[in-house]
Amino acid sequence: KKKDFKGLKMQRMKLPAGMSVEEAIDYYKGNPDVEYAEPNYIVHADSVPDDPSFSNLWGLHNTGQAGGKPDADIDAPEAWELTAGSEDVVIAVVDSGVAYTHPDLAGNIWTNTAETSCSDGIDNDNNGYIDDCNGWDFIGNDNDPMDYNGHGTHVAGTIAATGNNALGVTGIMWTAKIMPLRFLGINGSGTLADAVAAILYANANGAHVINNSWGGGGYSQALKDAIDASDAVVVCAAGNSSGDNDEFAFYPASFTSSNIISVAATDRNDI
Repeated sequence: KKKDFKGLKMQRMKLPAGMSVEEAIDYYKGNPDVEYAEPNYIVHADSVPDDPSFSNLWGLHNTGQAGGKPDADIDAPEAWELTAGSEDVVIAVVDSGVAYTHPDLAGNIWTNTAETSCSDGIDNDNNGYIDDCNGWDFIGNDNDPMDYNGHGTHVAGTIAATGNNALGVTGIMWTAKIMPLRFLGINGSGTLADAVAAILYANANGAHVINNSWGGGGYSQALKDAIDASDAVVVCAAGNSSGDNDEFAFYPASFTSSNIISVAATDRNDI
């Protein structure tokens, strides 16, 4: 059983009973028509804090709250004096989905205007996904990328929770559009094959930025190929282990792709 990936000359293969992954890789590597074969690694979400209101968002504006170091932040208010973002910017959140009905996110969810109906069971825009009006669930293979873990919703809120609306938190961009692409399950894990499919979807459907707050597994040429094929800026988490990624690679952040921004972190004391 196989699955083709639109946009890459690649297939995901389901192995027959009794064949190990190692045996399958050796088999395909021996075929001169196969450029590479690799495992479908499992990756995991990076953990993030649950910030309930802007006054607690020290990463955006650190006033020394909770004993932190004042101004150990990204200077978001200073940036907002220049611009609070644009609704023309589409940011794909490749993650556990997004609670797209949340009142602080609903107004900033991307709409696929080429899909003329959301419920007619027809692929109106011929992109390979039926009724994908607001993204896609690559686990359930359906048009409902709802979040059942919470990680993707938090990430989406950090990126583009509606700003200046007297509700909840404020995203870094107040009006950008979030494209929800679900590939991490309830337990926060997902396969690289689904991650590749999600990134290819973002590539094909106009995402300007693709956010990947997850990582793990080994080096994947398929994942790198999907990123290299993108015109978007691809933002990748560098991991939460405080490790040296030059010494111990963490993918996809450690890929050499020219369009990747690898993001590390500091705490409220700038450490």
